[in-house]
Amino acid sequence: MLLTLLLGACQEARRDDAARVKTTARRPTRAELLRQDSLRVDSVARVGGQLPGAILPEQRIVAFYGSATHKTMGVLGQYPKDEMLRRLDQQVQAWRRADPAQPIRPALHMVAVIAQRDAGPDGKYRELQPDSVIRRMIRWGHAHQCLVFLDVQVGLSNLQAELPRLAPYLQDSIVHLGIDPEFSMKSGRRPGTEVGEFDAADINYARQFLARLVSRHRLPPKVLVVHRFRQDMITNYRKIKLDPRVQVVMHMDGWGTPGVKRSSYRKYIRAEPVQYAGIKIFFKNDLKMDKSRLMTPREVAALRPDPLYIQYQ
Repeated sequence: MLLTLLLGACQEARRDDAARVKTTARRPTRAELLRQDSLRVDSVARVGGQLPGAILPEQRIVAFYGSATHKTMGVLGQYPKDEMLRRLDQQVQAWRRADPAQPIRPALHMVAVIAQRDAGPDGKYRELQPDSVIRRMIRWGHAHQCLVFLDVQVGLSNLQAELPRLAPYLQDSIVHLGIDPEFSMKSGRRPGTEVGEFDAADINYARQFLARLVSRHRLPPKVLVVHRFRQDMITNYRKIKLDPRVQVVMHMDGWGTPGVKRSSYRKYIRAEPVQYAGIKIFFKNDLKMDKSRLMTPREVAALRPDPLYIQYQ
């Protein structure tokens, strides 16, 4: 009888100790709980919730696109660094004059995995830029208060193979991601011979990949830019899922006259919305057609939905 009483007292003491631990332990913050629990994150996304540090929709991103090692790929590599940054600042100022109420974040959008005409050693028709080049672009971003986007053209590879190689760079809070279905060659053909595609499953993989990095390294939400200028470039768009750790921008990057660009925007962005919208302005290609001209910031800002990611190539 005495032994039974002693055992009961010990068990009760252990329960009391456990209760005291529970009451004195620090409770996770709401943001920590959201990052840890994907179900809660999804529910917050459905009601439009935001995590701390989210860029969109409070700010508009104005980016220069290209490759640091290829002058022909866009304005980012077309000029020496100082001249390129001066031109980017001019473009940012033009946007501030056109829409003073919307804060602007400048950005450098670098193609980090470039589709190739040659198959390469593994037959995947793509090439990862050297670490020194990517790190240099990130240093420029920090020095000049710019976001940095690393863009991926997978060729005959896929996002599952390419994104993990970018994880060390994406752990930096200023670094975000772009993925380009134009050069995702699910048909097995060489990049550039036809327009490629991404399915919702590919975009969801990229979203999940970024979300895990945000949670693991306690980062502010990442921005994911998805290029699009034709309907068949993105399949099953309704199955793209949202997560407040990742802000998805569907980016209309077709070229042409202002009328053509407005039409494409209506067809592929407004008609098939996902989360946020973007548009590209081509300094050269938008002028190829007779009597064409570049859309002004005021004209772009008048599009609906409001484009919050503006890219110049």
